[in-house]
Amino acid sequence: MSDTLPPRFNVSRSDIERVVTAFYKRIRSHPTLGPVFAQSIPGTTDAWDPHEAKIARFWANAILHERSYSGNPMAVHMATPHVHADHFPIWLNLFETTLRETLRPDQADSFNAFARRIGRGLQMGMMYRNADPDQPPNLL
Repeated sequence: MSDTLPPRFNVSRSDIERVVTAFYKRIRSHPTLGPVFAQSIPGTTDAWDPHEAKIARFWANAILHERSYSGNPMAVHMATPHVHADHFPIWLNLFETTLRETLRPDQADSFNAFARRIGRGLQMGMMYRNADPDQPPNLL
């Protein structure tokens, strides 16, 4: 019996890498998200290479079950004070645009649905980062 799980949907490692590269090229010039990312990834394009590689490993782990990523995206985002919940819808829309321009429609649909599910979870975590524990949660 094999201990290898099938991919969640039909994309390859090279598909993931193309998406990540195209997405972060867009991020760097985006008027809202560019400055947010620049605070965490300052410097030249070469400074982005390790981040892009890490994110490609994240997606390869999540989609292809590669076991090439270890980390806690929620903890990283929660510990980054200049990242806010309202950044996530912008991020997700830009990611969807990149997916649709980079992959076949069926691949883009599956990847987008998965990314939005993950993004919503991160966004919800960010909404509660500075919440008053003595107040009911804001579910909007």
